[in-house]
Amino acid sequence: MASTFGGINTALSSLYAQRRGLDIAGQNIANANTEGYTRQRVRMQAQGGVNPGIYSTTDAVAGGVGVASIERGRNQYLEDRGRVEHGNSAYLTSSKAAYDQIESVLAEPSDTALQARLHDMWDGWNDVANNWQDPSTRSALIERSHTVAISLNDAHTSLSNQFDATHSQMSAYVDQINTLSSSIADMNNQIVVATKAGLPSNELQDQRDLKVMNLSELVGASAHIKPDGSANVYVGGAALVEGFQSRQLTMTGPVTLDGINDTDKVALEFTDSPGLKASAGGTMGAMLDTMNSTLSGVARDLDSVAESLTTSVNTATADGYTMNGTKGDVTPFFMGTTAATIKVNITDPSQVAFSTGNPTDPDPNVAAIDHGVADALSDVGASGSGPDATYQAVIGRLGVAAQATSRRSEIQNAVTDQVDVSRQGEAGVNLDEEMTHLLTYQRGYEAASRVLTTIDSMLDQLINRTGMVGR
Repeated sequence: MASTFGGINTALSSLYAQRRGLDIAGQNIANANTEGYTRQRVRMQAQGGVNPGIYSTTDAVAGGVGVASIERGRNQYLEDRGRVEHGNSAYLTSSKAAYDQIESVLAEPSDTALQARLHDMWDGWNDVANNWQDPSTRSALIERSHTVAISLNDAHTSLSNQFDATHSQMSAYVDQINTLSSSIADMNNQIVVATKAGLPSNELQDQRDLKVMNLSELVGASAHIKPDGSANVYVGGAALVEGFQSRQLTMTGPVTLDGINDTDKVALEFTDSPGLKASAGGTMGAMLDTMNSTLSGVARDLDSVAESLTTSVNTATADGYTMNGTKGDVTPFFMGTTAATIKVNITDPSQVAFSTGNPTDPDPNVAAIDHGVADALSDVGASGSGPDATYQAVIGRLGVAAQATSRRSEIQNAVTDQVDVSRQGEAGVNLDEEMTHLLTYQRGYEAASRVLTTIDSMLDQLINRTGMVGR
């Protein structure tokens, strides 16, 4: 037979459970704006009664209610998807920023950019062809050519500076990754210990998941949650954090733009496995691609422009003659065949070889002095194979790649936002919902208190009033 005193324990268990629900609702409300916080829910479970034997009977009710667990409102599939999308978004955002910076360096189209300066230089050759007797036209030509060379030099310097800045930022990110991986390993240990001891570790898991998301954005990391509560973190399929152990990354390869080539590139490697490269995504993956492919590719393209310019002008002037009858190959017009080294090699207007005839040793079949070389060079700008055409192809490829990256970034950001909305719907704190829970637990607490008061009144009647009738 059930005891009257048993109802006290039932009511008391309800008081404990409802109060726990109030505590959790208050915790959710307090952390509504905390980054990475996951809403928590109390899962209550009815306390079972006794298991009777074959021939025993009982009319005892169950033993009240208990808090089975405090659950996190996380959907693991959405979390995994979120890490992937955030990594992709970070990659494209970084790539877009790199292209924007390169485009700002070249600044095409513009009246002061390289294309316009090349056009001015060819116009300078045209001016020499039309008025070769005037030294000022040759002086202007030298100055305009010097401006073209300086433009190529400056473009290469800007690309090198961008490489250096990216390399320095990468080094800082490597240190950040190593710190995060060590922290995640330590938190894995704390979470496993707490879980085995039956203690809550929801806040620790929130902090760890936030760090894993940071790694996903930085290096495209993925994670696998193990049954014991720890998380293994992977970068490109290789373990960065495994259980309570973490590995460190280091950056290898050239430290300058000019050092990049097909066989020697900047890379991330695991310090405990020299030569084992980490296939990075996220922001750092984009930075590696920027240094190894984008910047070095544009630098090589500009070198092609410089080489084409030097070859076109020096080849044309090599067989020409100056006003003094000096052959053009004696003092080449340009020196250097790369964007970093190209420069105008002559400073005196009399050194410009613009004539196909030699004024000091005239050929009876050719004019003693003419403007044949200058006239030919004035048409190079319109040639389909000259430095202008090469440069236009460079700008065209760069523009297409930058536009494609920008569009992909916009699309990816929209996808990431949609996934985040879904994640927030699962894990985020809804204040209206929490207020409803507060009222629910409050009413439950009040009702349990009323049950306890009622039982107390019954016991008072039983203990203090029994046997008093008729006295």
